Amino acid sequence: MSSQLLLPAFYLPPVSYFHAIKQHSNPVLLLERYEHYAKQSYRTRAKIATANGILDLIVPIVHGRKEHVPMKDIRINYEHDWQRLHWLSLQTAYRSSPYFEYYEDDFYQFYERKHEFLFDFNKSQLTLLLKCLKLDRDIQSTESFETLGDHMDLRASIHPKRDKFWPEQPAYYQVFEERHGFIQDLSIVDLLFNQGPQSKSFL
Repeated sequence: MSSQLLLPAFYLPPVSYFHAIKQHSNPVLLLERYEHYAKQSYRTRAKIATANGILDLIVPIVHGRKEHVPMKDIRINYEHDWQRLHWLSLQTAYRSSPYFEYYEDDFYQFYERKHEFLFDFNKSQLTLLLKCLKLDRDIQSTESFETLGDHMDLRASIHPKRDKFWPEQPAYYQVFEERHGFIQDLSIVDLLFNQGPQSKSFL
């Protein structure tokens, strides 16, 4: 069996994240719980396409005094109603897409229920997304900070401020493509709401 895929827990991860999962044959995904939380990463942000271009949806977190906090201990901040704003943004961006209504009820739960910890929130979303994409994978979490060992380590490879992890991503229909052209590596929900059951074939 091939080495396990070691991944960070992202918020509505980009398409390239699931490309990596599909291309890796091992059915077990290992999510890193003990890494230090990384600012300005996909751990708290997702990119979607709107009529005005790319919009970053950012999950606010509770900032403590310590700088280096393990991902498993990062709490979500509910002082402001970001859930309502994120859900409204998703509805506005994708209401006219072919499959938004098909998946709407599945995703609404994440903007109605409150998760205390960011890791748990992201992991729950990943479970749903793998199901929607028909990617049969078993999600496990690290028990300590992982050194490379026997894993394929992608913890730092997929990042909004670095070169694209999957530059040759095939194009698919997007709602606002006529206005902005095809936009690569948006959140996986962009692919899912536009392509539905065919999404897996674009990975």
